Amino acid sequence: MIEILSNLEYGPLLLSFKLAFITTMILFILALPLAWYLSQTKSRIKPILEAITALPIVLPPSVIGFYLLWALSINSPIGVFFEETFGIKLVFNFTGVVIASCFYSLPFMVQPLQSGFQSINKNMLEASYIAGKSKTETLLKVALPNIKPALITAIIVTFAHTVGEFGVVLMVGGSIPGETKVAAVAIYEFVEIIDYQSAHVYSAIMLIISFIVLLSVYIFNQKYNKKFAGFQR
Repeated sequence: MIEILSNLEYGPLLLSFKLAFITTMILFILALPLAWYLSQTKSRIKPILEAITALPIVLPPSVIGFYLLWALSINSPIGVFFEETFGIKLVFNFTGVVIASCFYSLPFMVQPLQSGFQSINKNMLEASYIAGKSKTETLLKVALPNIKPALITAIIVTFAHTVGEFGVVLMVGGSIPGETKVAAVAIYEFVEIIDYQSAHVYSAIMLIISFIVLLSVYIFNQKYNKKFAGFQR
């Protein structure tokens, strides 16, 4: 076992964490105003936006991967624009994989944040507006500090979900060592060549990390809920 670990290539694991970190940071910036809007609006288009946001949860990764592959390729206006303007090909490179991961993991960031915002006492928000604070100030200084469990859940679950991505990453990025070959793709290739020992090691590492991540979320939420209950008394 020690010999296997010493000979193991850690590049795919590190690339998975790099992808997850970048995707989580981008999604936090993009999802925060979207989740806030969805939690506050009474617009008729709200169900449509919620359905679009939640699509990656119900759609097969192959379907999302296919459409993203087409949208980012030189056969689409987006792909042509990036290649002609910036000289960047969005398929089979890390940039394209990041974009695909952001689409695929979007609901895992938006939904916990939206639920957290919806649970806030409306009187608290109204008091902030009466005090002359803008919607942005209310979001950052009043709402966000009061949804810590939802915030931690959104960040950690998004990170963990991105670390384990396979289908979308494989279709958009392929398996280029050091560029798009993440841990999930490496496991798949190990199984293909019947290298079950390496597949076991990679899978065990991913399993342990996923368990620790989820356990951390549950422990944090439990402690926060007990603390909050104590304040209410």
